[in-house]
Amino acid sequence: MKQTTPPASSPATRTVTARVAPRPRSTTLRSALWLLLASAAFVGCDSSTKEEPAAVAPESEDVASARHKGEEGKMGKPSSKNKSGLYAMRGPKDGLPQLAKEEAAAGAAAPDPSMRMESEKRADSAKRRVKRKPTGAKPSPKPRPEPNSVDDKPSVPPPDDASGEGYEKLPENEFLKSSDEPLSTFSIDVDTASYSNMRRFVTQGRVPPADAVRIEEFVNYFNYDYPEPEGQDPFSISTEVAPCPWAPGHTLAQIGIKGRSIGMDQLPARNLVFLLDVSGSMNNADKLPLLKRGLGMLARELRPQDSVAIVVYAGASGLVLPATPGSQRSKIIDALEQLRAGGSTNGGQGIELAYSVAQNSFKKDGINRVILATDGDFNVGTRDRAALERLIEGKRKSGVFLTVLGFGRGNLKDSTMELLADKGNGNYAYIDSVREAEKVLVREAGATLATIAKDVKIQVEFNPRLVSEYRLIGYENRMLAAQDFNDDTKDAGEIGAGHTVTALYELIPPGGAGAAGGVDALKYQNKPTTTAAANSGELMTVKVRYKQPDGDKSTLLTRPVEDSDAELSASSDNLRLAAGVASFGMLLRGSKFAGDSSLDSARKLINGALGQDPHGDRRELLTLIDKVSALGINHRAHTRSPGSVTTNNPFDGN
Repeated sequence: MKQTTPPASSPATRTVTARVAPRPRSTTLRSALWLLLASAAFVGCDSSTKEEPAAVAPESEDVASARHKGEEGKMGKPSSKNKSGLYAMRGPKDGLPQLAKEEAAAGAAAPDPSMRMESEKRADSAKRRVKRKPTGAKPSPKPRPEPNSVDDKPSVPPPDDASGEGYEKLPENEFLKSSDEPLSTFSIDVDTASYSNMRRFVTQGRVPPADAVRIEEFVNYFNYDYPEPEGQDPFSISTEVAPCPWAPGHTLAQIGIKGRSIGMDQLPARNLVFLLDVSGSMNNADKLPLLKRGLGMLARELRPQDSVAIVVYAGASGLVLPATPGSQRSKIIDALEQLRAGGSTNGGQGIELAYSVAQNSFKKDGINRVILATDGDFNVGTRDRAALERLIEGKRKSGVFLTVLGFGRGNLKDSTMELLADKGNGNYAYIDSVREAEKVLVREAGATLATIAKDVKIQVEFNPRLVSEYRLIGYENRMLAAQDFNDDTKDAGEIGAGHTVTALYELIPPGGAGAAGGVDALKYQNKPTTTAAANSGELMTVKVRYKQPDGDKSTLLTRPVEDSDAELSASSDNLRLAAGVASFGMLLRGSKFAGDSSLDSARKLINGALGQDPHGDRRELLTLIDKVSALGINHRAHTRSPGSVTTNNPFDGN
């Protein structure tokens, strides 16, 4: 349960720490006397009255004034030159807050008598309960252990209830008739959180909730061998067509985008603000300790021209470290190491402060980004999703982008974190291991941190002569209205340096078994007629709009896609890998559109498309499929009869 911290009067000067500072001796003696008087008054009470917890003695004005002066002398008054009111950093070897050092010394020298009295009361009460314990009573079960350590492999905690986790309800995209709705429009999505979150569930021996499986994030977790862009465009567009492996007679169309790669030595100067959740809910091995190790790896990759500031939030927010050049890595790492968890979670207040710090150290023509690391469990301050959405939408106009890193289990608020990344011109990754932290923050730092195009939208027009029905696989919460494509005020996704983005459509040719429902013939109008281009042999036309990272006007790119008679075996590793991953995702969701998919068929597709896999990401997926298979899930989960689809869930009874 989270501890509640009183609201701060000034976010920039409020001390946020999980440890409570012992009061001075004068305050301790007064507390002891007050408790003795309270105990004497309690003796006259009726013995049947329920015992209430003792209140905390109020602090007198002179004691409060003395304590304030003592803290101020150690920490220094906040000023334009020293805005850190949370920690007074004195170099890399003296990163421990001075107030915390004083607290530790005071606690060791003079333990609070009131605390000792309370502990003795609890001990006596425990003894009385033991004496009243009936003979033959079963011993209390041992508490479930936390993960012992955070290592290079996903942690394997005992399976626990995910009912406290928050996932947005995600109905699947349906088949649509191209004659009725010839345009399909959506925003790109470069998030990968759903895949690594699935890995956490499977590693624990569990199947993730259906709404936790976002198939486009599964597909986009992997890098694809699309060509580098040519000319002035920031990304290339690739397309490919092949038979659909899970639906005989259907076609699978792939759209691939590859952002221009930028070497680490070519990255612009980075102005990064770490916005870190240090509330009580982060006090687990797979949360704050893993967070500190991951961001520590990023800190070690900083260059002298880069800078990092650290803002933390719990019940209040504070500036732990002002903007510090990358040449002072040890100071940044020491500041991370001193973080401790405790208190409630006022995420809205932390967001306000982090963006303010980022704007104060804004680098023109550089990378300006807030990196929010949290479990997403905001329980005080701004909690309403609509209010958070308005808050983050206002901040994205500042030119500061957002990366959201999710941590932990049990209370993971996935939907909140995805919302923040979506509305904040950002991306969302879930960190389940040190290896994943290294992938996101070091190996793919360019894609994660360096935006090369924003508000990227895709619109596909289908030729009704060759495509009777179509279905976009995934991207359910990224769909846009057709008119939004040309509206430059509509927000969409961002592409980072070297990012690859993949989208898959399942197509049903004319005369094939339809899946979309029909309507009666119209009384007052006829179906629209086709143009000469319908006879060109083109299946569809792909259009992409994007803006420069600091631009307001979009640029349009167009690519026609022709039909193909090529066999699936002759298709590229790119298409077969994406098809295998999508098939696996549909099985995990219990999708009614999985058709002939099975774990075996998905595994064969992926195994035959390992290609260049220098970091073992594709081979790891094969291991995860084997683990899912070992859970006893049916290999052939769905069958689809002509003109209809079944809705059997392969996980019923498991």
